[in-house]
Amino acid sequence: MITLYDSAFSPFARKVRMVLDHKGLTYDTVDGLPRSNHAALKAVNGRVEVPVLVDGDLVVVNSSDIVAYLEHRYPDHDPDHGVYPREPAARVHARAWERLADSTIDPIFVDISYWKWADRPDPMPSGLLEAARADLKRIYDALEQELAGREFVSGAVSVADFALFPHLASAKAMEVEFSPRAHPNLTRWFKQMRGLPVAAADLRRTRDYVAGLKDLDFERRKIFCRPFNLLSHALACNRIGMRLSRGLLTQTWRRAMGRPMRRGYAGRPVRPLQRLATAGKAQRAGGLFTFD
Repeated sequence: MITLYDSAFSPFARKVRMVLDHKGLTYDTVDGLPRSNHAALKAVNGRVEVPVLVDGDLVVVNSSDIVAYLEHRYPDHDPDHGVYPREPAARVHARAWERLADSTIDPIFVDISYWKWADRPDPMPSGLLEAARADLKRIYDALEQELAGREFVSGAVSVADFALFPHLASAKAMEVEFSPRAHPNLTRWFKQMRGLPVAAADLRRTRDYVAGLKDLDFERRKIFCRPFNLLSHALACNRIGMRLSRGLLTQTWRRAMGRPMRRGYAGRPVRPLQRLATAGKAQRAGGLFTFD
């Protein structure tokens, strides 16, 4: 019997749950966010992270590894519902977009989300939301091109779509939404994803969960370490790409040390799509509670 330790608050856990549903697998769930479940979560993952998948005596952590395990362990459960494309170039393309969702889009959303749900007295750093919008626009523009003439990101629905959907579903709430006028293909893809039973169920589950957060006993403060809250969390969670690229770590450190602030951002903008370019061309040619 499969047990998934997850949370509707985690886009990584949501990705895994959609994959399980897409493959038609039966499983139980344990919500890892409430304090009351931390002991059970820690028993299977000492880092107290979700998602964690327990299949018999085997424990798998990290969402990408869980998806890979499910595809390998249950390849024949429903052959038409695999999440990795069969064609090699398309598979490379899908994995590349999954990595970008996990390692580039997620840190951007995480950074700005702390001023949406956490208990913290400080205001959002000046320029953070604008930086997020600028970086995400480049990604939205790339997706717009990828989806031209395609139903889903890498052809048929795949892990790329399941990795991207939870993040993009929260774009409006995070004030970093894409534009239907500037991104008609991306808008069409998102509407199509919402029509999939597994994605529709994910949205309903997440909306109900978020609506009940006020009554849920979970940690809202200890994920931060003041006065170096942005720096310490970035180092602890290894989510430093956006802050380094935009100079936000430098600004936070200088503010904490009482040094004069630089005007504007230090460093060069992130280039999250560089590693994806090769896969895209091939396809066209042929801290208490962290998530991962």
